[in-house]
Amino acid sequence: MTTSPSPAPSPVTGAVFIATSVDGYIARTDGGIDWLLSRDENLGETGYDAFIATTDAIVMGRNTYEVGCSFDTWPYEGMRVFVLSTTLEPGADDRISVHRGLDEFFDAAHNEGVRHVYADGGRLITSFLQRGLITEITITTAPVIIGSGLPLFGTIDHDIPLDHVRTTTLGNGMTQSVYRVGAG
Repeated sequence: MTTSPSPAPSPVTGAVFIATSVDGYIARTDGGIDWLLSRDENLGETGYDAFIATTDAIVMGRNTYEVGCSFDTWPYEGMRVFVLSTTLEPGADDRISVHRGLDEFFDAAHNEGVRHVYADGGRLITSFLQRGLITEITITTAPVIIGSGLPLFGTIDHDIPLDHVRTTTLGNGMTQSVYRVGAG
């Protein structure tokens, strides 16, 4: 009797919840987000808590992790956090698990039953989009042009159709748009 090979693990899907400047940057070239933090009071309901409730974990790149570490309190308290880094030592921070690349992360996520993640960080988001793994994108736009910095999206070799779900006006002149990915 022959047995079929076991199916490959189902890929993890991700959703994005991120802020940009009007000119599409998520941080200054040095990683600074002062332009965003100076506007984060009196925003009103952003939908972040409802968004987080739909995810099993957060996955981010090293730079995004470093920004999180710069806050007075860890912003991901109580969440399962995966960090992709080729330089951060595994075990360096007991709040996270470090993985050297996407395939290693996918294996770990599959083994832990993680199916849908909050994907954070420009390069990581681009990698997920390139693989067709992002289901929804929420972009909050701050009313500022910073002129240069780290772009939200890197190079993608194909069009990615989006369906506009809604746009909301938040406090301090910020707007938030939600898109469903791939519905076209």
